Amino acid sequence: MFEKFKLEWFANIRGDLLAGIVVALALIPEAIAFSIIAGVDPKVGLYASFCIAVVIAFVGGRPGMISAATGAMALLMVTLVKEHGLEYLLAATLLTGVLQIIAGYLKLGSLMRFVSRSVVTGFVNALAILIFMAQLPELTNVTWHVYAMTAAGLGIIYLFPYLPVIGKSIPSPLVCIVVLTAVAMTMGLDIRTVGDMGELPDTLPIFLWPDVPLNLDTLLIILPYSIGLAIVGLLESMMTATIVDDLTDTSSDKNRECKGQGVANIGAGLLGGMAGCAMIGQSIINVKSGGRGRLSTFVAGTFLLIMVVFLDEWLKLIPMAALVAVMIMVSIGTFSWSSIRDLKKHPFSTNIVMLATVVVVVATHNLAMGVFVGVLLSAVFFANKISRFMVVQSEGSNGDKVYTVTGQVFFATADKFVDSFDFKDAADNVTIDLSHAHFWDISGVGALDKVVIKLRREGAEVTIKGMNVATQTVVDKFAIHDDPAAVEKMMAGH
Repeated sequence: MFEKFKLEWFANIRGDLLAGIVVALALIPEAIAFSIIAGVDPKVGLYASFCIAVVIAFVGGRPGMISAATGAMALLMVTLVKEHGLEYLLAATLLTGVLQIIAGYLKLGSLMRFVSRSVVTGFVNALAILIFMAQLPELTNVTWHVYAMTAAGLGIIYLFPYLPVIGKSIPSPLVCIVVLTAVAMTMGLDIRTVGDMGELPDTLPIFLWPDVPLNLDTLLIILPYSIGLAIVGLLESMMTATIVDDLTDTSSDKNRECKGQGVANIGAGLLGGMAGCAMIGQSIINVKSGGRGRLSTFVAGTFLLIMVVFLDEWLKLIPMAALVAVMIMVSIGTFSWSSIRDLKKHPFSTNIVMLATVVVVVATHNLAMGVFVGVLLSAVFFANKISRFMVVQSEGSNGDKVYTVTGQVFFATADKFVDSFDFKDAADNVTIDLSHAHFWDISGVGALDKVVIKLRREGAEVTIKGMNVATQTVVDKFAIHDDPAAVEKMMAGH
C-alpha cells in the first residue's frame, strides 16, 4: 500500500510540480469563462476548480488527470441559475456529488467497456474542434499584435523542446506563458490579458451551506439538473480517463473515479463552487508537460488558489494570446490525425460512428449527446453484423427432417429464424439442432415458440436438442411451447 502511494505521489516530483503550474495557469481563463457561461461570479468557477482538483488528487481513480469546472457542465446550469439563483446551484452541486458516489458504488464506471473505440475517437476529435473554436473569440477583431504573439507562442511551444540541455527539462507551455508575459509587459502592448476576463477573488473560500429550503419542492427543482450534471460529468470523466490511459499506457479505476468525482463535487458545493468533472484539454496539457502522478493534480489546484488570491496582480498581466497558444497546442495534440488517414482502411460502419459522434458533439456542444448517438449507432451496426451470421440449414427425407441452427438468435435475427422453416411441407418428425446456436433474449425464445407451435399444428413431432447451458436457462424461463395453457392463450390472442 505504501509503495503504491509513493509511486502515485512522489515518483515524478519535478515533472509533476512543473506540469501542475502550467495547468494552473491554463485553468484560470477557462474557469472564469465557464463561470460567465453559467451566469455566476468568476470566483464560483475558480473556487470549484481549486477544490475539485485538490480533492480528486486524493480520491480519484486516475493519477495525472485534471478535474475542475468545465464548459459541458456550465451549459447545464444556465437555466437553474437564471430561474432560481446561485444557492440552488450549490444545492444541485451537492446532490450531483451524491448521485455520482452512488453511481460509483453501483459500478457504473464499468459501462465504459460498451463504448467502442470509434466513439472515443469521434469524441476526442470533436473535443479538439470545440477547444479550437473556443479560442476564436480571442483571435477575432483584434490587432496584429495578438496574432504575432499567438504565433510566437506556438513557435516556443513546438521548438523549445529541441533546445539542448534545457529543452526537455522545462515544459514548453510554461516557457511560452512566461516569455510572452515578459514581452507584453516590456513592450507595453495593448492586448487582452487574464485581468480582462473578470474580477479575481481576493479571499480564500469559506464553508457555505446552500441557503435553500430543505423540502420536497427544492428537491424537485434541483433533481433534474443534478441528474444531468452527474451523467455528463461522469461521462466526460470516464472518457478522459480512457484517453489518459492510452497516453500514459497505464490503467485507471473507473468506479473509484465515479466516487472521487462525487466527493470532489460535494466539496466544491460546500466551498461555494459549481459542479465540475475531468477536463480532457487540461489533462493532456498535464501529460504533455510531464505530469504523471497525483501530485501534479494537487499542485494544479493548490497553485491555482495561491495565484488568484495572493498573486492576482501578476496574474492579471498574462496575455490571453499566450494561453490561446497553449490551448491551440492542446487542440492539435488532442485531434486523432490518424483517424483521417484510416478512413479508407476502416469499415464503413466504423467511420459513420466516428463522424456521427463528431458532428453531434460539435453541433450541439453536448458531449453526452454525441457519445449517446455514437454508442447507439455502434449497437445498431453490431446487431446488424451479427445477424448476418445466423443461418438455418435443413436436411432429411422420408418424414424425418433436421434443422441445424448456427449463430446468434435475438431480436435482430428472430424473423429470419422463423422464415427459415418450411411449415407447409412439415415432416412427421422434426429435429431442431441448437448445438451451434445461442439464444439471447425473449425475442429469440418467442421465435422458437412460434416455430415449434406452427410445426406441431401441422402434425409434426418436434424435438429440440443441443442447447447450451445459457440457452437452456433462457428457454426454460421464457418459452411456452411446452405449456398447453399458455399456447392456447397465445393462440386465442391471435
